[in-house]
Amino acid sequence: MSSHSGDRQVADTIKSAVAIFAASIGLVLIIFMLAQYAVGSYSNRLRDGDSAMSASAVAARLKPVGEAHVDANAAAPVAVAAAVPVATTAAPVGTDPGKTTYDAVCAACHAGGIAGAPKTGDKGLWSPRIAQGKPALYASALKGKGLMPAKGGNAALADETVKAAVDYLVAQVK
Repeated sequence: MSSHSGDRQVADTIKSAVAIFAASIGLVLIIFMLAQYAVGSYSNRLRDGDSAMSASAVAARLKPVGEAHVDANAAAPVAVAAAVPVATTAAPVGTDPGKTTYDAVCAACHAGGIAGAPKTGDKGLWSPRIAQGKPALYASALKGKGLMPAKGGNAALADETVKAAVDYLVAQVK
């Protein structure tokens, strides 16, 4: 092999390397210019007064969906617990006031054992409570205990109605 042919191969290799390097630099510059164009066109939207980007259009998009108006002369809201429809007077003849009260107020928690309430009819949970005596059960129901509010959350209930509901719950265990 002659030295002239070896020099030509080195020169060709250098030319190829320079061409690849120049192409790479060109590609990077093209990507950079496209990025500048994209960013520039976005900022031109702001300069050109694009209506979607105006202050009023942005404020309209950020406006709340609804508004609340409070009437200073309106009556005070009624507590949710007091709104439970339970008769506080004597139940109609032939109905059990304890069951009626249980169904309307107590079953919400005691039927499913919600929030630690002893489940209706569960001897294992009710036996220790029944062993304390009815006065203790009445006191818990009237004044509240644990997560259970006084009178099951219905302050409008008469004490006798609450006691009838306790009697109904105790009868379900026996």
